[in-house]
Amino acid sequence: MTVSATPEDANLLVHAYVDGELDPAHALEVERQMARDTVLAAEHARVETLRRLIRERLPREQAPQGLTRRIAAIGVPQTARWASHPSWRALAASVVLAVFLASGSTWFALRPGPTATVADMIVANHLRALMAPQPADVASSDQHTVKPWFDGRIPQSPRVVDLSQQGFPLVGGRIDVIGRVPVPTLVYRRRQHLISLSSVPSGASAILEAVPRAIAGYNIVSWTDDGLTYWAVSDVAPADLHSFAQDFRAVGH
Repeated sequence: MTVSATPEDANLLVHAYVDGELDPAHALEVERQMARDTVLAAEHARVETLRRLIRERLPREQAPQGLTRRIAAIGVPQTARWASHPSWRALAASVVLAVFLASGSTWFALRPGPTATVADMIVANHLRALMAPQPADVASSDQHTVKPWFDGRIPQSPRVVDLSQQGFPLVGGRIDVIGRVPVPTLVYRRRQHLISLSSVPSGASAILEAVPRAIAGYNIVSWTDDGLTYWAVSDVAPADLHSFAQDFRAVGH
C-alpha cells in the first residue's frame, strides 16, 4: 500500500491515521511516509495541534442522563452487521465526512473574535512557524545578520537585540502577515521553547481594547514603543515571557 498517489489522498490518510481509523499495517506505512515526506509530517503536526485546540476551546458536553441506557435498549439490527466490515468506499466516505466536520469545528474554534483579532493572528502565525520545518526564514544568532535580511522585504527593518546574556538567544527572523500588513517577527529561544516577537504598526492594532493574556495555551505579552506595538507569544511560563519583554525593552534602548 502506498499513500503517495495524490496529495489529497495522502492528506486524507494522515487524518485517518490521527483518528485511529487505520489498521496496523496501513498505519505503519503512513508513519514511514511521514518520516520521508516533510509535507505530510507538517500536515500531521497541524492536525494534532488543531485537535488539541478544539479540545481546549470546545470542551466535550456531557450526554443527558439515561441516553446510554436508551441507546443500549435499541440494540443492533441484523441488517446493520455489515458495518463491522466496512468497504473501502464506506471508509473513504467516513474520512471525508470527518475532515469536513473537523474543518468546520476548527474554524469555529479559531475564528478571530471581535476584540482579539490581532492577538489571534499573532498566535496563528506562531503556530504555523512551529509546524514549519524551520521557525525562521533567516536562521542566525547574529543580530547583524538578521536585521539586514529584512531590508527590501518590508518597509522598515525591526529593532534586533542580542539577549543571549539574559537567557534568550536569538534564533532568527521571518515575515508574518497581520491582516494584510507584512510585519517582521523575531524568533528567540528560552531553553526548549520558542518565542515569536512581532512588531506591528500601532494603527493596525488600534481596534484592540484589551489584550488577552493567553490564547489556546499560548501566553501573550504586548507593549508599544516608538509607534510600534510589540507582541510576544510563546508557551513559556508567563514570568519568563514578561522577563523577556522587560529585557528586550531595556537592551533595545
